[in-house]
Amino acid sequence: MMPALARLFTPLISLSCLVAAVPCSLAADPPPPDTTYRPLPTLPFSAVKSADEAQKPAVMQRQAALLNQRYDLANRPMAGVMMSGGRRAVQDGVRVRLSPGQSWEGLGRLTPAEVRERNLLPDGFKPLPHVKQATGGQVFPTRQIDEIARLEQRDLRRFDVDFDLPDHLTPEFPSPIFLTTHPELGDVSRGQVLALTNYYDILLGIVTPVQMEGMRLLLTPFPQEEFNQTEDRKVAAPSRGVTCMDCHVNFNTNAAFHLTPDLRPQAARFRLDSTSLRGLFNQQIHGSKRSLRSVEDFTEFEQRTAYFNGDHVSAARKGVNLPDRASQVAMMAQMQNIIDFPPAPKLDAAGRLDPAHATQKELAGEKLFTGKARCAECHVPATAFMDQQMHDLKLERFYRTGVAANDLVPVPDGPIKTFTLRGIKDTPPYLHDGRLLTLADTVEFFNLVLGLKLSQPEKEALVSYMLTL
Repeated sequence: MMPALARLFTPLISLSCLVAAVPCSLAADPPPPDTTYRPLPTLPFSAVKSADEAQKPAVMQRQAALLNQRYDLANRPMAGVMMSGGRRAVQDGVRVRLSPGQSWEGLGRLTPAEVRERNLLPDGFKPLPHVKQATGGQVFPTRQIDEIARLEQRDLRRFDVDFDLPDHLTPEFPSPIFLTTHPELGDVSRGQVLALTNYYDILLGIVTPVQMEGMRLLLTPFPQEEFNQTEDRKVAAPSRGVTCMDCHVNFNTNAAFHLTPDLRPQAARFRLDSTSLRGLFNQQIHGSKRSLRSVEDFTEFEQRTAYFNGDHVSAARKGVNLPDRASQVAMMAQMQNIIDFPPAPKLDAAGRLDPAHATQKELAGEKLFTGKARCAECHVPATAFMDQQMHDLKLERFYRTGVAANDLVPVPDGPIKTFTLRGIKDTPPYLHDGRLLTLADTVEFFNLVLGLKLSQPEKEALVSYMLTL
């Protein structure tokens, strides 16, 4: 690491001790700021666990303070607008807080340099820290933890952190499952979370033997960085690990998050929100940065590197799983590739609104989407609202990187892949790190970043249109 960058990250080494108000000699050792490999703990597991538990209230309070400073976290559902399974309302309104005295219209009139020099970029538009950046790792919502404990007696509860977003700002749970092979069946999940204890009965007679075996593997736990049997785990008892479907519950997202495997040092690793697996059959690149070229490549890479840490050295000692490409990985892909998007009855076969069924506001939103708002330049309607490309929004034009927020020292985001917008109302929060809580937030974000100068009615029309997707 360059000396100047090393100096930037060095003060974060002991920050977790200061926050927790416990002696650093008793606290879990955070990773050195410039390490490539994850170091082993230097204290016994019992001491690390005790220190983590003592720190946890302060860690959670600090993250709650950051979230409340950045966002309006209130439960304000849209009237009559539900997610595809009908179990959760879509949240309404812009939640990112502006600087005092600012308006969205006024902010949109400024140049990127003016926003940067006057430090006016809303903090909610900046990279969102992991709840415990120095440690990282997967963090699951409480409802997911409780349901897996009930179904499988497997513990996904960490002793050092909890999930940090309110439940109403996450996807419905459980999400419905739609199959390309049986669109006439609608939701095949029967309102249940698929698990090893029930998947066979739910899918029997619907999927092929190959797909059924793929489903079994997707639901089989394997050791992961924080969920395993070693002394650097973050669960109380030795763990069987996690499954692909723990994050991608019912093939959608549950808003579980971790840190990108693609970047070091630890303090610069950005938060990564779990994505939906719906429509995977149309996706050609995988991972926010790696651009792995098939779901088979992605499956093998994650299994070999302890899920999302990108560290094969650390993974090996936990019992790395090396699935066979032909007889296991291919079957997992066979199952994933029949997961469909939710129905969108107002769209025609080319991904365009049918004027006979859409409202005037939705049609106005579509016109903006393909025109002034520039959305369709990346989210191409005819190709499932994506373009199989990586794009760099160069958000660093608007703010100074390198300023720490809860131990995250952001570097420029760089190129991020285009995610599909099909079924977008079902997959909050948005952007690769979940920093945008609602669709209205995403419209305001891109209005500023792309310099669109949309009026308030135009912004509302765009949201109405995206709800039809």
